[in-house]
Amino acid sequence: MADLFIIGGGINGCGIARDAAGRGLSVVLAEQGDLAQGTSSASTKLFHGGLRYLEYFEFRLVREALEERETLLAAMPHISWPMRFVLPYHRDMRFESDTPTSRLLGLVMPWMKGRRPAWLIRLGLFLYDTLGGRKILPATRTLDLTRDSAGKPLKAKFVRAYEYSDCWIEDSRLVVLNARDAEARGARIMVQTPVVSATRKGDHWEIVTNGPGGAVTHRARALVNAGGPWVEDVIRNVARINSSEGVRLVRGSHIVTRKLYDHDRCYFFQGEDGRIIFAIPYEQDFTLIGTTDKDHTGAPKAAVCTDEERDYLLDFASNYFATPVTREDVVWTYSGVRPLYNDGAKSATAATRDYVLSLDQAGAPLLNVFGGKITTYRRLAESAMEKLAPFFPAAKGKWTARQALPGGDFPVDGVAALTAALRTAHPYLTAYHAARLIRAYGTEAMTLLGSAKAYADLGEDFGASLTEAELRWLMAREYAHSAADVVWRRTKLGLRLTPAQIARIDEYMTNRRAVSPAAE
Repeated sequence: MADLFIIGGGINGCGIARDAAGRGLSVVLAEQGDLAQGTSSASTKLFHGGLRYLEYFEFRLVREALEERETLLAAMPHISWPMRFVLPYHRDMRFESDTPTSRLLGLVMPWMKGRRPAWLIRLGLFLYDTLGGRKILPATRTLDLTRDSAGKPLKAKFVRAYEYSDCWIEDSRLVVLNARDAEARGARIMVQTPVVSATRKGDHWEIVTNGPGGAVTHRARALVNAGGPWVEDVIRNVARINSSEGVRLVRGSHIVTRKLYDHDRCYFFQGEDGRIIFAIPYEQDFTLIGTTDKDHTGAPKAAVCTDEERDYLLDFASNYFATPVTREDVVWTYSGVRPLYNDGAKSATAATRDYVLSLDQAGAPLLNVFGGKITTYRRLAESAMEKLAPFFPAAKGKWTARQALPGGDFPVDGVAALTAALRTAHPYLTAYHAARLIRAYGTEAMTLLGSAKAYADLGEDFGASLTEAELRWLMAREYAHSAADVVWRRTKLGLRLTPAQIARIDEYMTNRRAVSPAAE
């Protein structure tokens, strides 16, 4: 019998699995498809405090997220790194009419008529700099856009900007590395394994899964429902429990365009409708723009970036960039459904991004996880274990802060040195290939390449620097089952590969599984 059975292989499920396994609990996790297949691979790829949440007076949420940025950065410097964000200012910027800050400003300064005064933005950035006890990341500064290179891609009306710090994160790799670390500490991770039913049997749960090997019955002392957008479905249709709690499904869509500018900073754009979007350097040759906030109806898997959302993002960005961004610039779109706790907010934008952990003790314990954001996943996992601690008195205490994920055992500023060392040991690698491997695998890149002395030693070349050696690694160590797992989640090489090349990857993986089932 396991101590903990976790339903859901997104960031919350894998984060809880890692934390629990490290405390000495026996853990089983089941994911119906691929790890990070849903919301956790469809984020804006940022570890950030949520600057706009200050407008809703969510100070605790922002402070916790700001504190986490540097804690997480130290544990995963290969897949997360500091970025500077440029916030152009213009006097026409306005608030949404229903934010607490907007209503307060409307009372004390009605003549502003919803405008964002510069002093208020600077005050918000001062709070952003100080709430989280920032130590690694540099502070906010003011830019003269007529002189700074950040002003070159923008319209001439933007002459001033504020530049502040946040962090990039490879979201789907974060999930996989948490799962791998959990497994290294004794957890069992099962992908392509839907949970059919979960039933209380006295002091434990009986869970039936239907994976590649057929139906299997598991027993566990406690059950964690980290189903993300499917959390309500798990409660009602898998565990068959009546509950008044629910999620508000909010669709966030993104577009990826050709590279729109040459520097390595991001833009934080504010719209006259009160919303914000980011424009972020992406995969060296592209720009990522997002996100939208739309209430989502229907199946979570059916979420796509609609033409309306695409055009909204294009128009929004074009209000800032001197050269309009058009449909022809778009090379890819993606959309994810955020499972926000249903707090009754009037709009999707206003709905809380905070997480709610609900413990059902009507028999063997059930912990339902609602909401959350990727930046606070580690803290959410700690909070989940605090809720479950009374049922596992022998479990160890907190341990995950600044503990390196696989491949992250090197200094925060050590990427350049590690990349140089990899090219010295494997001189056949191009600069792009070496940088990509370090950003994906960190110190494990050396292990992946093994004793290869030439590029040909890495086996079949599938295109865009993806080799047979890397593909075997992803199948054997990172739970990859299909080409989509590889080219859209473990990597983003789908942006560079042709449909024929992706089909060849699928063919190779199918054949390899037939010969060696352990490759999965």
